[in-house]
Amino acid sequence: MKVKVLSRNPDDYVRETKHDIQRVPRNYDPSLHPFEVSREYTRALNATKLERVFAKPFLASLDGHRDGVNCMAKHTKSLSTLLSGSCDGQVKVWNLTKHECVRTLQAHEGFVRGMVVRYCGTSFFTVGDDKTIKQWKMEAPGYGEEEEPLNTVLGKTVFTGIDHHQKTGVFATCGQQVDIWDEQRSSPVRSFTWGVDSFSSVRFNPVETNLLGSCASDRSIVLYDMREATPLKKVIMTMKTNTICWNPMEAYYFTCANEDYNLYTYDMRFLEKPVMVHMDHVSAVLDVDYSPTGQEFVSASFDRTIRIFPKDAGHSREVYHTKRMQHVICIKWSADNKYILSGSDEMNIRLWKANAAEKLGVLSSREKEATNYNQKLKEKFQHHPQIRRIARHRHLPKSIFHQKNELRAMKEARRRKERNVRKHSKPGSVPVVSEKEKSVVAVVK
Repeated sequence: MKVKVLSRNPDDYVRETKHDIQRVPRNYDPSLHPFEVSREYTRALNATKLERVFAKPFLASLDGHRDGVNCMAKHTKSLSTLLSGSCDGQVKVWNLTKHECVRTLQAHEGFVRGMVVRYCGTSFFTVGDDKTIKQWKMEAPGYGEEEEPLNTVLGKTVFTGIDHHQKTGVFATCGQQVDIWDEQRSSPVRSFTWGVDSFSSVRFNPVETNLLGSCASDRSIVLYDMREATPLKKVIMTMKTNTICWNPMEAYYFTCANEDYNLYTYDMRFLEKPVMVHMDHVSAVLDVDYSPTGQEFVSASFDRTIRIFPKDAGHSREVYHTKRMQHVICIKWSADNKYILSGSDEMNIRLWKANAAEKLGVLSSREKEATNYNQKLKEKFQHHPQIRRIARHRHLPKSIFHQKNELRAMKEARRRKERNVRKHSKPGSVPVVSEKEKSVVAVVK
């Protein structure tokens, strides 16, 4: 005789303590769950709405400068340390966890044009309008000691930018030419020129550390190899580039901030046209910095906003602004991928969250699971019209909103004119030029 009985193991459903969650047996057979998609859609919609409710990106304001913040530098070893230089020659060292200034020094006469922390984190370099390069100790001087630089190099012309090599005691400056310096010498090891009046920015590649790029006043971006005697090649654009930033994960890619309101991502092997054009700003883009993951970058603009772009998207996923923030001159993405720091010309440094709705602090395992589940739901239903509309909506200041609409109308008018000219011309006489190709004038090798 065969007898079938129900058998349950108490370990599968009995709680160990009264604080444990009740275990509920689930059958994943899809035929038993006919309304699963509609339930998940409702959850995704609620998660998207709650994300916009909790999107409060602004964290703190660091004030203390007496003039506009002109440049910033991240510490290479410490997450909580930030350096900033202002237009009155003052340099401040900030403790970001306490939101306070721990050290102030008068570094230069006139603007502090650039600053960078040495790769080991023990000292930092500054350049200014007084034609000097100064090296400073990272630690504050002891009681009774004077605030003096470790080393001072007097140049022949004004320096406009500086960057340090990732692995050795070599740094690069730019001004009327791009100079490569050894820390032990008072004259440049190598100088690069290419018939250009001046350079505004220079950056070392963090992956291929012998490569560097610079932006010149003749609207060009010039690439160099430190081991070569001459520059590698340059791309001339329709408008001037203010600064460039290399992707920290992919050696060949860099993004440049341009005066024509756009950012351009290039592959240095194929400079004939950019890989991607990033459009959304309504005024000149002044600075750009990549996240440590290399998946996103943040841009600072003259239009008083900060925008976060995915590296392979043409439009920003986030825009930050406040009523008091003026022209944003410099921007940095923290090394832990969680925060963004912006310096603007109304003398403030602002601390923002990289993900506006992210909860800071320690998360329990249930919170982490819920967050991951909601994220997957939002990705699954991201193209549904209602969810997409809520997720994409961002409030903009009235002036920027009107400028954006005006620029869109102007661009559409240009396209319409081109179409009409092509329609009434001989076939093939008016070629179709893509948006990517319009920005490049020539590539010189």
